[in-house]
Amino acid sequence: MSAAQAVEAVFRIESARIIASVARVVRDVGIAEEIAQDALVAALEQWPKAGVPDRPGAWLMTTAKHRAIDLVRRKETYARKLAEVGRSLEDVPAPAEPADPEDIDDDLLRLIFTSCHPVLATEARIALTLRLMGGLTTQEIARAFLASEATVAQRIVRAKRSLAKAGVPFEVPYGADRDARLSSVLEVIYLVFNEGYSATAGDDLVRPALCEDALRLARVLAALMPEEPEVHGLVALLEFQASRIATRTGPDGEPVLLADQNRSRWNRMLIHRGARALGRAGSGPYSVQAAIAGCHAAAVRYEDTDWPRIAVLYGRLAQLVPSPVVELNRAVAVSMADGPAAALPLVDALAGEPALCAYHLLPSVRGDLLARLGRTEEARAEFERAASLTQNARERTLLLGRAARL
Repeated sequence: MSAAQAVEAVFRIESARIIASVARVVRDVGIAEEIAQDALVAALEQWPKAGVPDRPGAWLMTTAKHRAIDLVRRKETYARKLAEVGRSLEDVPAPAEPADPEDIDDDLLRLIFTSCHPVLATEARIALTLRLMGGLTTQEIARAFLASEATVAQRIVRAKRSLAKAGVPFEVPYGADRDARLSSVLEVIYLVFNEGYSATAGDDLVRPALCEDALRLARVLAALMPEEPEVHGLVALLEFQASRIATRTGPDGEPVLLADQNRSRWNRMLIHRGARALGRAGSGPYSVQAAIAGCHAAAVRYEDTDWPRIAVLYGRLAQLVPSPVVELNRAVAVSMADGPAAALPLVDALAGEPALCAYHLLPSVRGDLLARLGRTEEARAEFERAASLTQNARERTLLLGRAARL
């Protein structure tokens, strides 16, 4: 591995910790990211000549901290900054490596709560979180969400400006504010994973790298907040879902339905991790969804799936977070537990929901129920309608194929 490759690899791993540690000093995530980038440039200049240090992560951290301290000294008087930061920058030299790992963890927790602050729009939170916590480049984020690089860059810049303008403190909130902010953090990680698990648009059904980034963020959060049951619920849900990713598509990238997946290829290690996290989960929305995913993971064969329990769990989820999408999923579970005739009225009752008017899975589910009831002409029309609504090329092909077979 060349020195430049070593720099890139180490920075991808350590960037979140470096930015978090520097942000504690400068109190601005935008400036902290710039200082971390400066340390990266310094490594690219020095490592090819002097060689890769024994502790490359500590080298980057030390360099970034020195630059942060220099910036603080230039911008404000030493005494004033001492009062703000609460520690002596003059008498305490920058450590060769993080002196207190728990301190760094606290910084990471502050960083993720800051990047997911509700003052930002959802798209901005996602982009900023992937940039700061995930270490993704603007180009990688743009490619993952099928947006232009310029659009993503603008979102990130505006997000950092919005945080600075709003005076968002670099801290972990407490009480009711913490609950609200934690909900935002979990939502961002969940949305990132979902976009990787079932892409809303483009030529690929699954983007595993995006799922991996979200799962890594969820695991980091669980390690930082071990007493939060809903964090473990989200981790359990993502572990279970991730265990099936390799079987969701065929050799040519075509979708493979749950009933047709080769369960022997499901990742048993991830399922075990999901079950362990579920044991620490609570009774919130992510925990209930994890319990549903756990039912699927526990079934050795599709025919062994405990559909009655899944239907009950979806009913519980609907009480926690009333949503037509949840009701649609409950209808699918009811159809498997009690037959398509029992589920069709539930689906028909959702036809007038504004949130589902352009949702391709509504006609897709209805088409499946009608096909199972032998009403093939109606089913074909529903599959064709679903195909016209989806923006994902792989799903469109699957739906048109089902219509053609009818």
